[in-house]
Amino acid sequence: MIRISTTYTAPAAPAASPRTVDELTAAVLAGEHGPLPSALVATSVFWIHHGTRLAGGDTTYLNQYVLVRLGGSFGGCAFEAGEIDPAVCRDASGSPLDVLLREAPRPLRMAALDAYLAEVRPHTGAVDAGEAEAVVLPAGTPEVRAKARDAAIAGLLDIPAGAGVGLIGVVNPLVAAIRERGGVPLPCDFNLKTTQWGDPVTDDMHQVLDGAQAVVATGMTLSNGSFDTILDRCRSRGIPLVVYAQSGSAVARAFLGAGVSAVSAEPFPFSQFSADPTRLYRYRAPAGA
Repeated sequence: MIRISTTYTAPAAPAASPRTVDELTAAVLAGEHGPLPSALVATSVFWIHHGTRLAGGDTTYLNQYVLVRLGGSFGGCAFEAGEIDPAVCRDASGSPLDVLLREAPRPLRMAALDAYLAEVRPHTGAVDAGEAEAVVLPAGTPEVRAKARDAAIAGLLDIPAGAGVGLIGVVNPLVAAIRERGGVPLPCDFNLKTTQWGDPVTDDMHQVLDGAQAVVATGMTLSNGSFDTILDRCRSRGIPLVVYAQSGSAVARAFLGAGVSAVSAEPFPFSQFSADPTRLYRYRAPAGA
């Protein structure tokens, strides 16, 4: 039996918990989660591109993010190369939030949705309310910080030795962290062929979802549209789904207890952009959800 630890729990999911990202967006546009987005403005939109190669590895991670600033909060979403042009910063900054939620390219829609949900319910407030656990990532090199981050993510899994853990979106330190907890990683990624240790990486998400006993998925699945499929498959199979979210950290949180078992939420600025201590927030669904 696979369980998610419940030391920290979010409130019980309401009757109208969203089943899909589109349902959540529609509820936000209708004002069901807070102020109407039509009355709010996306002050700033950012476009970020960076590359990382961790010591000892042979993989260069190339990542692109679009970010939305709303009040005191940032929403972020990764996207594939070439999907959004840097001109989005000029075109979308100062836009009414509802326009972005309805009309923007999907990654920008997700960043806007993330900014809204983070602003109406900040992660820091969730810690104060006992709904989340703040984990401080230590100061140090990218390798030190990535290892600490991925150990915190893997710590959301409570699995028996030998359990197959689907990993949708491969990061090598997370592969290692899953192994350290006794799991057998089943990696899936569109951009990698093998892990650092030579494990084959499939690009067939359905193969992984059918065979895994638990799933860990990146928030980038919100950007490429696969999140709903993963959510539905894990619901129907009754297996835990953990989301490690730089992309859409507050969006993934909205599905706790409604298909998502746990979330590692890491809002901007992300750990790779700092050598100083930063925090991520771990959420777990209520027991029995």
